[in-house]
Amino acid sequence: MYIYRQINTTGEHLPAVRLSDCRYFSFKYLMNGENEMSIYLPVAVVVLSNTVYHICSKSVPGDADPFAALSVTYAVGTVASLLLYFITQKGGSLLQEYRHLNWSSFVLGLAIIGLEAGFLWMYRTGWNISTGQIVSSAVLAVVLVFIGCLLYREALTLSRVAGIAVCIAGIYLISR
Repeated sequence: MYIYRQINTTGEHLPAVRLSDCRYFSFKYLMNGENEMSIYLPVAVVVLSNTVYHICSKSVPGDADPFAALSVTYAVGTVASLLLYFITQKGGSLLQEYRHLNWSSFVLGLAIIGLEAGFLWMYRTGWNISTGQIVSSAVLAVVLVFIGCLLYREALTLSRVAGIAVCIAGIYLISR
């Protein structure tokens, strides 16, 4: 996919530049850890996407079947993922990339359905957008600390124990 044509200082047109060849649009450049953007950009993407996600989840009409809504959501996600794959790759085969996958991609698909359906259900049963996500995230933070310790041998430090206490206190305070 060609994004623009370069013009040199004499006004001559140079060959078109592919989006994936442009250093500032390259996901590999942004994610290589050697620049400041590689640290903060993923967090910004998560925050922005999560904000839009919750606004959209809360806005799904109550009379719409949640799984019909999710089928449209995933059709859009599939098309967007394929487009991003082809935009960001310099060659190679999608089928070749599929060969690198393991069980986690399939289980992740099921987990995402549970996540999406769970939030739709939360909002339909009356949770506020300002509290539902915070409560679920605080509980998740506590669960992930223990999963990190048990499955990935991460240390359970005093500061993490304090973080768990803050999460539990936060759940109490926000649920009042």
